[in-house]
Amino acid sequence: MTDGEALGGESEALRFDGDVATVRDALVSWYEADHRAFPWRETDDPYEILVSEVMSQQTQLDRVVDAWRDFLDRWPTIETLAAADRAAVVAFWSDHSLGYNNRAKYLHEAAQQVVGDYDGAFPRTPERLSELMGVGPYTANAVASFAFNNGDAVVDTNVKRVLYRAFDVDDDDSTFESAASELMPEGESRIWNNAIMELGGVACGKTPRCDEAGCPWREWCHAYQTGDFTAPDVPTQPSFEGSRRQFRGRIVRLLGEYDGMDLDALGHRIRVDYTPDGEHGREWLRGLLADLADDGLVDVEETEDGTVTRLRR
Repeated sequence: MTDGEALGGESEALRFDGDVATVRDALVSWYEADHRAFPWRETDDPYEILVSEVMSQQTQLDRVVDAWRDFLDRWPTIETLAAADRAAVVAFWSDHSLGYNNRAKYLHEAAQQVVGDYDGAFPRTPERLSELMGVGPYTANAVASFAFNNGDAVVDTNVKRVLYRAFDVDDDDSTFESAASELMPEGESRIWNNAIMELGGVACGKTPRCDEAGCPWREWCHAYQTGDFTAPDVPTQPSFEGSRRQFRGRIVRLLGEYDGMDLDALGHRIRVDYTPDGEHGREWLRGLLADLADDGLVDVEETEDGTVTRLRR
């Protein structure tokens, strides 16, 4: 599609008749005039961007800023991270409440891949980036886009919501991908993906702020014209408080302070109502440890004196 073509007509994804260049320019101009100043938007270093993307997967962006800076202060390059003790990386992740600790493990392994397999030079395409440990299609495309300006259209929850409301796109993953690809100007994935994600995060959130945020697409937006601001169903994030994820994090943080701990001593330290034979006792704790062992984060050793747990080094 060229800049002079309309978005409607032959498009199967977008229900809109208008000039693509006008729509694109409106969004990019809006973004360039004012946007949230996250520090990873000021760099094209693929390592720094990868760290920000992995950290952002389950954590509010405002909270990621300090953790991202602290992480890079401690491991400023891909080489320093690759050479780091994995237990220290996992402990950092847990201390900063950055979600599933196996993401820290995968990030560390990805760093070792880049250093060992690519001589420290990141792959530049989404396809090759996806070969790194723990780097899925979305993260690979984000790194390709923001580091190398070499990505496809990003399609996350925010982007889906924007496309659904603005251009009446069907609630279907493949249709969202087609619509996002039609809109993105060729060879400009860095600024475009940043801009459309910003639109979804600032102006077109669950509660839209069209006028307050000066949404640049009000002129064409189906939802703005009809007043129907429904959006695709968004999976509800399970509560963290009291979850297995919360207790796995406690285990990792605690074991980071010791060379090893007895099973029951560990249980009493992570849960006040721990009783060896109770509902939240040894069987429950062994289940958590088995999950962490499967993720390569802890070792569980049976000795004559009992069960000893430790972080895997």
